[in-house]
Amino acid sequence: NLSDLGELEGRLAADPADHRARYDLAVALAAAGKRAEAVNHLLEIIRRDRKWEEDAARKQLLQLFDAWGAKEPLVAEGRRRLSSLLFS
Repeated sequence: NLSDLGELEGRLAADPADHRARYDLAVALAAAGKRAEAVNHLLEIIRRDRKWEEDAARKQLLQLFDAWGAKEPLVAEGRRRLSSLLFS
């Protein structure tokens, strides 16, 4: 639903540290086929607060990677970026 996306984007614009809004936006973007944007938002949560909601962003990201499959170029790039965040 585009209105839901707009609402979530508005919440995030008002408070970039609103991880719940960012997480919900990432899930909605993934469902809308906007994979790169979804990955970017989930990685941003991990960058800001890795342990937020018991690693919810990392777990969601891995679920998306599994669903999209290893042949998806975005998955390889996303895994590299995730590794960089986790092991730097």
